[in-house]
Amino acid sequence: MKRKRSEKLWKRALRVFPGGVNSPVRAFKSVGGDPVFINRGKGTHIVDADGNKYLDFLSSWGPLILGHAPRKVVKATRRAALKGSTFGAVTEAEVKLGEFITESLPFVEKVRFVSSGTEAVMTALRLARGITQRPMVIKFEGCYHGHNDALLARAGSGLLTLSGNIAESSSPGVPDDIVRNTLVLPLDDSAALDAAIKNFGKQIACAIIEPLPANAGLLPQRKAYIEYLVTLCRSHNILVIFDEVISGFRLGFGGYTGREQIFPDIITYGKIIGGGLPVGAIAGSQKVMDHLAPQGPVYQAGTLSGNPLAMTAGLAALEQLAGRRGATYRYLESLGVQLETAFQNGISPLFAGRDWQIRLVRDASLFWLSFHNAGETAPVRQVTQIVPFAATIYARIFHAMLDRGFYLAPSAYEVGFLNAAMKPRHIEAFVAALKKVIAELPDKIAAF
Repeated sequence: MKRKRSEKLWKRALRVFPGGVNSPVRAFKSVGGDPVFINRGKGTHIVDADGNKYLDFLSSWGPLILGHAPRKVVKATRRAALKGSTFGAVTEAEVKLGEFITESLPFVEKVRFVSSGTEAVMTALRLARGITQRPMVIKFEGCYHGHNDALLARAGSGLLTLSGNIAESSSPGVPDDIVRNTLVLPLDDSAALDAAIKNFGKQIACAIIEPLPANAGLLPQRKAYIEYLVTLCRSHNILVIFDEVISGFRLGFGGYTGREQIFPDIITYGKIIGGGLPVGAIAGSQKVMDHLAPQGPVYQAGTLSGNPLAMTAGLAALEQLAGRRGATYRYLESLGVQLETAFQNGISPLFAGRDWQIRLVRDASLFWLSFHNAGETAPVRQVTQIVPFAATIYARIFHAMLDRGFYLAPSAYEVGFLNAAMKPRHIEAFVAALKKVIAELPDKIAAF
């Protein structure tokens, strides 16, 4: 494929943006090469600046569960835009979306809209600390919660002894003093959780987790572990926050919380609830949510929070997802089953005789290409279990698929998304192309 216009745009972007982008992963640093500039999208496909067409398995990192530019969402958003984009005042549009969410989800009594998932998590942490009057936060290695200073933390040496400074900053500009109240624990490790709460329980305000971690691979957790986390925290008056920015309205209309019937104290949402426009939300019981200003003392504000464009787009998207008794989710599940079956039958046999393999990990309309040494069968539940050669092989696969007209996440550690505009033939084409790509790759890890 020729990408001359993308190449020219990249040179221009490098002159005006740090690293040429407004979000780091878009720079293709993980896979090499220069990024492709996208011009438009419709349904299942996106088209780049040079007119090249790609079947899109990224869906803008998850929001576009209905595909690109779905007719009802576009129509509703256009109608709202003609009335004005934002007023800095209360509007009927935000009330409608708030009512729709609280009436549809029995475990949500009140909601507060913001403009991003990062804002939602930031507010959720402040809310938990304000309610409990405690400073510390538990997060889990491999879970991503936006670029909040308090959560840009990695496990420090203190984790081994659960004393001293438990977390270390994972980014310049975030002083260790900022994350000294952050405990970073491994996923799927009840003993580490027990030890943290035993040592610091009376100082811990909340534990925040992606109940389905999907930002460092797709790392499905045992339901018993999530239940244990919630039960243990409740017994120590520690609030539990489920970060459902990705899983919310993706695993089903109720997200992970509704599907598994495990109820946290606070849920954060984003992506899908904006219908493709910037949005985030904090949700929970009236008792919890009424601590937010102006009802309560915990401050939060935002100029564009609840703006009518995002609210209208979000409502149009959620109404379509909720319609026909969840038919969209049943259809997405059928596509997921098709993908899983086709991978197992058509691609898994290709790894016979190789010293590496790929397993497809899927939950609903999320999937991940998980790399392993030959013969490994254990599920990956912790980010440290991801093999070091994953990025090298994935980069080869990414570019080969891109040249064949398939757009995947430009990182081995990110997931893929199916959308409701896809047809069975699109899954067939994807698997057929992937099969050809893998067949051409070396049998030995050392050859990469």
